[in-house]
Amino acid sequence: MQKARFASLLAASVALVAPPAWADGFFSGNWYVTLGGAGISAPTFEGSKNRKLFFQPIISVGRGGAPRFSSRNDNPSFAIYDTDVLRAGVVGKFLPGRDAGTDSALTGLSEIKWGGELGGFADLYVTDYLRARAELRQGFRSHDGLVADVALDAFTDVAPGLRVSAGPRLSYATSGYTQAYYGVDATESAASGLSQYNPEGGITSYGAGGAITWDATDKLSMSAFTEYKRLAGPAADSSLVKEEGSRNQLMFGVSASYKFGVSFD
Repeated sequence: MQKARFASLLAASVALVAPPAWADGFFSGNWYVTLGGAGISAPTFEGSKNRKLFFQPIISVGRGGAPRFSSRNDNPSFAIYDTDVLRAGVVGKFLPGRDAGTDSALTGLSEIKWGGELGGFADLYVTDYLRARAELRQGFRSHDGLVADVALDAFTDVAPGLRVSAGPRLSYATSGYTQAYYGVDATESAASGLSQYNPEGGITSYGAGGAITWDATDKLSMSAFTEYKRLAGPAADSSLVKEEGSRNQLMFGVSASYKFGVSFD
């Protein structure tokens, strides 16, 4: 694990000290930065039967050109390679802390500190109306596992500036993640009353989502969306979910974002 992290840091360092000519070639041309936010109603934690309202930022960076389809599922990302068919780069995700103050069902369980996940993503534009996206992220501070998300979205414009999209989702995580969020050791079992549970890695959820997006201008976009997730495998079998929570996870919300154009020519 340490060797893998060292290799990642080394690769990042090489990128930072790349020759100026390469950097000029890479950054030349038109780029865009999309910033915004979403108001969301969702379970208080993944696996909870209670709900909360919260804010989620929207951040994306890529090369300019024709508008590309994106989903509210997409975590903040930076495209290093960007063509009509394939877009790939780095992606990150912020993870808030979790303790008994988040939900009373977590009383007696160990606190999970705030942290994040960092990794890579790839968007494959299969056709003019179908996009596949995969993210692979390594956790830090909150957990030390690997998390993979896969999504497929079909989209179509039902009117000028009005787009409808929908598709399936699937998530996988290693034991470093499932132990942190779904495991219950002997001490936690005694303090919480939950049965002991020692999960392994596996598919943690599957489901589907959809959205209606309105491009009010060529820069301002607004949307309404919903996602249904069914916990599976090591997540669904957790005593936290079985005894205090729910396998069914429903989220919905609204968002707004603004695209800024940047040129390095």
